Amino acid sequence: MKYDYLIVGAGLYGAVFAHEMIKRGKNCLVIDKRDHIAGNVYCREQSGIRVHQYGAHIFHTSDRKIWDYVNQFADFNQYINSPVAVYHDELYNLPFNMNTFSRLWGIRTPEEARNKIQEQVASLHIEQPKNLEEQALSLVGTDVYTKLVKGYTEKQWGRDCTALPAFIIKRLPVRFTYDNNYFNDRYQGIPIGGYNQIVEKLLEGAAVQLNTDYVELRREQTEIAERTLFTGMIDAFFDYKFGPLAYRSVRFETEELPMENYQGNAVVNYTAREVPYTRIIEHKHFEFGRQPTTIISREYPLEWSPGVEPYYPVNDEANTALYQKYQELAAQERNVIFGGRLGHYRYYDMDKVIATALEAAKAE
Repeated sequence: MKYDYLIVGAGLYGAVFAHEMIKRGKNCLVIDKRDHIAGNVYCREQSGIRVHQYGAHIFHTSDRKIWDYVNQFADFNQYINSPVAVYHDELYNLPFNMNTFSRLWGIRTPEEARNKIQEQVASLHIEQPKNLEEQALSLVGTDVYTKLVKGYTEKQWGRDCTALPAFIIKRLPVRFTYDNNYFNDRYQGIPIGGYNQIVEKLLEGAAVQLNTDYVELRREQTEIAERTLFTGMIDAFFDYKFGPLAYRSVRFETEELPMENYQGNAVVNYTAREVPYTRIIEHKHFEFGRQPTTIISREYPLEWSPGVEPYYPVNDEANTALYQKYQELAAQERNVIFGGRLGHYRYYDMDKVIATALEAAKAE
């Protein structure tokens, strides 16, 4: 059978695109190299707890159309992302807000906090930040940077802040209110029952093949589809013709513990450089679980290498220039559409993944 669309990747982008094409009467084959659908939003169940297999995914958006779109497929709970940060034996609320500043400096009013930050920034005399460290210091001052930004960022990127470009941090959200809600978006939550059900419903009517390698499939069936949507690594698609793009990855260390509640919060960041992981996720708290045991995942950032799962691009000047070369090649592919964070070499929140997939479908 020849399909209208071969969709490479059964994550959110591919599933939304497939759903929209199926509504138009198109035949879609969706393949994925993994043994499950849903990409990085995939959840598995263990001891009655839904485990976010590839890290925490909290849906948030200010776009009412996107919120209504996902609510067709699942009801969302009232989860609000309110992470905390551990620096040695100190605990701070995130994002940086009056609770953070009160804990840091023993102050109570927004004016006191504002003055403290301004005093620290002024004392540094940074006019043109030359690197990420100077950029962050010029935004939040010494204390917030040292305790809550420096170590976490260096672990995340695998480089010293002095070796990272300033543009990586355009701004650091500082709130002079007692508000621990990490996101500013109008809508937020976790789907009741997990993300898998959303992707399952999106893929209704599509043929799905798991454990399937795109290159092998095309070698065996060259005329399998009229058009292809490719959501994998754009550099891999072109056999790394100009060299590999840089990515960051994450290694997860997950364990079940014989206790009801390990850390009292879904997300706890560890901001000291000497702690090897960036954060611990306690999965049950995403859905207000009361199970007798708990499951936690420690997240260890990694440099990407072949065979390692790429998570997000390193959008520095060199890689952006390299991506533009691949983009020029992609534009010459008449019957291939590139999409998603790996196909577009761009970090997307989930709402942006859905929005860009809908745009791509509309353009067909």
